[in-house]
Amino acid sequence: MVFFSINNSFFTLAFLSLLFPAALGQLSPAFYAGRCPNVEGIVRSVVAPAVESDPTMGASLIRLFFHDCFVNGCDGSVLLDDSGSFRGEKSAAPNANSLRGFEVIDAIKSRVEAACRGTVSCADIVALAARDSVSLLGGPSWTVALGRRDSRFASQAAANSFLPSPSSSLSTLINLFASKGLDSRDLTALSGAHTVGRARCSNFRNRIYGDPNINAGFASFRRQSCPRVGGDAILSALDASSPSRFDNAFYRNLINSAGLLHSDQELFTGTGAGMDSFVWLYSTNPTAFANDFATAMIKMGNIGVLTGAGGEVRLNCRRVN
Repeated sequence: MVFFSINNSFFTLAFLSLLFPAALGQLSPAFYAGRCPNVEGIVRSVVAPAVESDPTMGASLIRLFFHDCFVNGCDGSVLLDDSGSFRGEKSAAPNANSLRGFEVIDAIKSRVEAACRGTVSCADIVALAARDSVSLLGGPSWTVALGRRDSRFASQAAANSFLPSPSSSLSTLINLFASKGLDSRDLTALSGAHTVGRARCSNFRNRIYGDPNINAGFASFRRQSCPRVGGDAILSALDASSPSRFDNAFYRNLINSAGLLHSDQELFTGTGAGMDSFVWLYSTNPTAFANDFATAMIKMGNIGVLTGAGGEVRLNCRRVN
C-alpha cells in the first residue's frame, strides 16, 4: 500500500520515485517491474536464437550498444533512419555498411510492444541485448539498470566525431574515452569486446602490409584473406583463435603483436608504458577481465542517458513517434 498526500511533499516525492525512478535522474533494475515485468525474458528470447544461429550477431549487438552510447549518450539514436530533419548515424563513416543487428532490435521491439505497449525504450532494449550477447558468447553477465528514454534526433556529424577509428592512436583513444567519463582501465577492458566479431579488410590492410612491428607470421596469415589491392569488404575474425568465444584471448594476441586493428595494438607497447599493465593482467587473469568488462559496460550504459520527461519511448525504433 502506498500512502501520499498532495499536501505532503515528502510522501508525494516518495510515491513518484516508486513509479518513476528515472525521473529523479536514477536508472533502476526494477524500472519496469510493475509495467513490463517480463521485458528481460522477452529480450533474451530473441537474442538467444539469433546468436545461436550466427555468433557474429552477438558481436554486432555489443558494438551497436557501444556506437549508441558514444554518440550523444545511450539514447537509441543509432537506430534512427534518416528523416527530413536529420541525417542519422547509420550512414556515418564508422557505421556505414558495417553496423548491423537492427533487425534483431526490431524483432525484440515488436515482441515487447505486444506485451507492454509504449513502455520500454529502444535504448534499454539495446543495453539488454548487448548484455545478453556477451553472456551467451561465454562472457560475464551483469545487472542492467533501466529507465533510459529514446532520443528524437540523431547526428551523423557526431558519429563521425566521437567514434574511434581502426587507425586511432592511443592518445586519441584515451581522450575520446575520457570525454565520456571512462578511464584507461575502462578503455582497455571494453576493447576486449574485440575478442569476438569481425573486421573489414579495408580496416586492417595498412597494419598487415605496412606495420613493421606486427608479428610476421600473423601478418602473413592475414594476408591470405586480405589482398594488398581490392577485397575491401572481405571480413576476418578479430581473434582467429576463438572467434565465437568471449574470452581473454584478445589480450594474449596483443602481447604477441597480433592485434588485427592498429587501434587495438596501440594498447600494448611491450615497454611497460600505456595500457601494458592492464593488458598483462587481463591476458593472465580472465576473472579480472570479466569483472572489469562488466563494470565498464555499466559505466558506459550511464553515458548521457535521457530520463524522466526527456526524449520519448519510441513505438518503432527506426523513427520518432
